[in-house]
Amino acid sequence: MTSSETAPGRGTAVVIGGGLAGVVAAWALRGFAERIVVVERDRYPEEPAFRAGVPQGRHAHLVLEAGHRALEELMPGINQELTAAGAHRVSTSGDLKWLSSAGWMIDYPARMTFLSCTRPVLDKLVLDRVRTEPSIEFLEGTDVVGLLGSAQAVTGVKLRERGAGRGSERETERDSARDSAHGSAHDSEGSSERGEVRDVPAELVIDASGRSTSVPKWLSELGCRPVPEERVDAGVAYASRLFHRPPGVDFGHQAIYLQTKAPDKPRMGVLLPVEGDRWIVSLAGMRGAEPEPGEEGFTKHLSQLRDPGLSEMLREAEPAGEVRGFLPGPGVRRHYERSSPAGLVAVGDATSTFNPVYGQGVTISLFCAQVLRRTALRHGDIGPATARDARREIAAVSKNAWMMSCAEDVRFAATTGGPTGALIRLQHRYLDRVLHGATRNPEVTAAFHEVLSLVEPPTRLFHPSVVAAVLRG
Repeated sequence: MTSSETAPGRGTAVVIGGGLAGVVAAWALRGFAERIVVVERDRYPEEPAFRAGVPQGRHAHLVLEAGHRALEELMPGINQELTAAGAHRVSTSGDLKWLSSAGWMIDYPARMTFLSCTRPVLDKLVLDRVRTEPSIEFLEGTDVVGLLGSAQAVTGVKLRERGAGRGSERETERDSARDSAHGSAHDSEGSSERGEVRDVPAELVIDASGRSTSVPKWLSELGCRPVPEERVDAGVAYASRLFHRPPGVDFGHQAIYLQTKAPDKPRMGVLLPVEGDRWIVSLAGMRGAEPEPGEEGFTKHLSQLRDPGLSEMLREAEPAGEVRGFLPGPGVRRHYERSSPAGLVAVGDATSTFNPVYGQGVTISLFCAQVLRRTALRHGDIGPATARDARREIAAVSKNAWMMSCAEDVRFAATTGGPTGALIRLQHRYLDRVLHGATRNPEVTAAFHEVLSLVEPPTRLFHPSVVAAVLRG
């Protein structure tokens, strides 16, 4: 059955990008579209493996407590499957040793936990679940090269298969590195050995192509007004490495997080347990304190962290892979809820790209999928009303995470963009008091973790019991 033969609003949905944000978005739309097409430029590996098209996948990832709740709601039983695949359950107290800008956070009866594994394990289990849905099809090794429609409505996409002569891991990594640096994901201009361009009409187009999305450029080609956006750039850079956990070694904590301390200590490090009895260690620095390349740079950055605890944990650990770097680029928040043609919704990093040091990205992608499911249920289809409500609600569910990450980024003088003025300075002073309270008062620590886990809004920190504890401190 073609799109034109279906009931209005129940035709085809096309998802640009088959990463985590894209596949959960496709899953959310099942039952409301006759056909859901996920267009992915790479080819998925048969077993969990790092994929060139997900350059951030080699680095430490957090699915926050709120994210795991969202994932379980979307895919019941998935968290148990992750545990069976080797993911470690880490509580935010007891298991996680956290050095904030104010000092070590106190242990308390933890209510917040997260599952820790490498990104390929998470992606593979989610993908396997999505592939069970007959209405969802995948076009692997295919680029989206443009949009169909007008300034009033997006009505589909233009596709082109990637050439058979391309697609080796080394070539794909070069493409991905170029895209990360220049923002040209899913834009095949200049590439050789490509197939013919073909059109795929759709009632709904989901942009899940990530931080290097080309959709704003394609909208301009349709005559649309520029999408309003905010940009904040702390100049963060990453270096990560996997290690074999030393046998018989027990440090009393599963994970460690050494946070930055503005304005003069812009380096951070995190160690998380992952499947295969390994640790993943990610080091990062804001602009001017970026990790230097290679093993020597990794070791040097370790020695420059605020506390030697992470280095001590790694003293007897054997590397399980090479040092990998990553330059995520600026944080960008695109306000599609203010200006967008009908028939288009952006999810995940395509709508809000965060500084990765705060671990919010995957969870916000899952929130976006929840919104798609909720709005489709409300209207019973994938028509213009569903898209309009989804744009508005996606902006709402990502707002707090964006505000929190930007507020922290601007503490560093080298950050460009972001909020300024008396209000942000007042917020910084109060949060500093909260962090000091979290070093000695379990109630303050619990409230802070609930907010950082996106389970509670920032207003949780202004509950009378928390304010009283902060002021006493």
